[in-house]
Formats: sequence, structure tokens, C-alpha cells
Amino acid sequence: MAEIRTSHLITMKLAVSGLQPIGETPIGNRRIGLVAGGTFEGPKLRGIVLPGGADWIIGRPDGVTMLDVRIVLQTDDGAAIGLTYRGLRHGPADVMAKVNSGQFVDPSLFYFRIAATFETAAPRYAWLNGVFGIGTGSRPPEGPVYDIFEVL
Repeated sequence: MAEIRTSHLITMKLAVSGLQPIGETPIGNRRIGLVAGGTFEGPKLRGIVLPGGADWIIGRPDGVTMLDVRIVLQTDDGAAIGLTYRGLRHGPADVMAKVNSGQFVDPSLFYFRIAATFETAAPRYAWLNGVFGIGTGSRPPEGPVYDIFEVL
């Protein structure tokens, strides 16, 4: 079986402007995190995260938080890139209580992973249309931070 190799693509920092609660649905506690903006930077691209994205979060009964995010990146040369990712976040109850209350928690104490795809019409970044990204996350008080890697 082939080895999976990766290369660092970007580090992304998001600013969240609030939550819109939907409540207990048949699949869990649904809330929508509003993305106010942010930044991203890597060896091949950098720029800002445009406001208006959202994370359709489900807090499952088993303690796992499922993320379903759509945001738009704008590169420093003006290209728009759609970024969609799904993620899972979970850990010991006491650790997750701190994370969920906005406290900084060492990322090694809980599981926070994402799988990402990209979409762009910009010729310079068209290579992203054929890339899977995987990433690790942390949740400092100021907002989520991700290191996203291109799967080679």
C-alpha cells in the first residue's frame, strides 16, 4: 500500500462573530457559527478570509462535535477560492468543557481534524481544484486555527 505524504499548504486563523442556535434536532444540537473573517498564509498562497462564511455545527449525543464549513479565501493578488471542510472535534469531557467555554487548551489534549476541498476560477490557483487537504485544528479564545496540508 502506498504511503500517504503531505506538504504544508496554509495556516488559517478564523474570527467567529457569534452563534445562531437551532437547538436539539434528531441528529444533535445544531448551531451555526458565523465566520467574520480571518487570515491564511502558506508557501504558495496567502491572504484573508472574507466575512460571510459559516460552520454548520452538530454537537452529537456521544460528545463528538461535527463541523461543516464553507468560507471564501481571497488571496493577496485578488483571487477568490472557495474552501469547504468537514471536521471532527472531541476529547475528555473536562477538556472539551474548557474548549467550548473559550479557554485555551493544549491541542494535544483533544482530537481536532478536518478534510478540505477547494474551488476556484483563478488560473493561477487552478491546481487547488484537484487537491484534497487534511488538517489539524486548535481552538484558542480568539477563534479556530488550522494547519492544512495538501495530500500529495
